Amino acid sequence: MSVKKILDYFNIEGTPGGNQDWLTEWDMNMGGCAAVTACDVCIFLSRYEKFRELFPFKIDPNNLSRTDFVKFSAVMKPFLYPRYHGIDLLETYICGFYEYLDKIKNNSLTFRGLSGNVDYETFSEAIINQLDRNIPVPFLLLNHRDIKFDDFEWHWFNLAGYEKLENDINILTVTYGEYQWFSLRNLHGTGYDRKGGIIQIFKC
Repeated sequence: MSVKKILDYFNIEGTPGGNQDWLTEWDMNMGGCAAVTACDVCIFLSRYEKFRELFPFKIDPNNLSRTDFVKFSAVMKPFLYPRYHGIDLLETYICGFYEYLDKIKNNSLTFRGLSGNVDYETFSEAIINQLDRNIPVPFLLLNHRDIKFDDFEWHWFNLAGYEKLENDINILTVTYGEYQWFSLRNLHGTGYDRKGGIIQIFKC
């Protein structure tokens, strides 16, 4: 029997999470995926009273509009702005997220990067642990040899669920306002020496 866990992700105008395609500034529309995932994490957690200040507006995080999300992405942009090569290092993402927390004077979260170069068992265990603690998992995928991941290459997205199978784990991705299930073993096995990784998030 499989074991399944899906986060109670938030919706914006009927679609899960924020959507990079909504962003009107050309650089964010093309390369704002890291900021989008950070905004999603903040909104997701801000629905709990202890983390309410992660979302810096007096708006119900359970009832956001696209305009609200775009406004928040502009707040996050200075900390996770698009670079020429994208935010292709876990450390860059972590530093930017910490700078945002420092700006809003909030120390409710800590971060740790886990490279995709670790073995599959270590990688999958960390993802399951975080999802079991009801925290989305920001995931950076660089290159991948499987064409099914073409739209996910050099891209940040969040993981919002998993299903344990006999020999693998399916993981639920959320990006561009859509859910998709993938084999984690296939996603982890990029076929390249340099991989991305995940951001481990811990509540203080």
